[in-house]
Amino acid sequence: MSNKHQVHNLIILDESGSMESIKPATIQGFNEIVQTIKGVEQQFPEQQHFISLISFNGLSRKTHLWRQPVSSLNALTADTYKPDASTPLFDAMGTSLGRLSAELDGEADYNVLVTILTDGEENASVEFTGLAVKNLVEKLKANRWTFTYIGTDHDVEKIALSLSITNVLRFEKNADSMKSMFLNESIARTAYSKKIRDKEDTSDNFYKQ
Repeated sequence: MSNKHQVHNLIILDESGSMESIKPATIQGFNEIVQTIKGVEQQFPEQQHFISLISFNGLSRKTHLWRQPVSSLNALTADTYKPDASTPLFDAMGTSLGRLSAELDGEADYNVLVTILTDGEENASVEFTGLAVKNLVEKLKANRWTFTYIGTDHDVEKIALSLSITNVLRFEKNADSMKSMFLNESIARTAYSKKIRDKEDTSDNFYKQ
């Protein structure tokens, strides 16, 4: 059993129909995140990183990866990411956060970094309300969970704050903006692991390095 400090990277990715216009950039960006996390794990050998990737739309929630060691990941492809239908964001968040929280119950030596990437407001959830998700986020933030919200085409800051998420990144639907956003993401992840190593607060200022 490894005695390394576990870092769980939970990525909740919008797969609704409006993401079709940025599908290639989204796939490339996720795959770059994976490479970043692999590099971070090498830079901070006392940490062991895992990735969980959930994509969601009004048709289904897909568990592409769940607590998988970053060293063994396959890339996201056009065959595995197919935008369609509506945006049940609260359901995707509530179920994913609840599952990972339950599985980590009783563990002590870990951090969780949750990344939400979406291009639209919630419009289709039936299992969770915004208030229920907000309460869950606030509970988890008190236990070494860090939340980030990356968005476009809606009031990103307003929606994030309504869920008690203060680490916010906005992008425009074009290649240059998305490239810049994913670069910012990469830099922030490295700084985040440094904060863990140095036992600093990781809850806020994720994108302000």
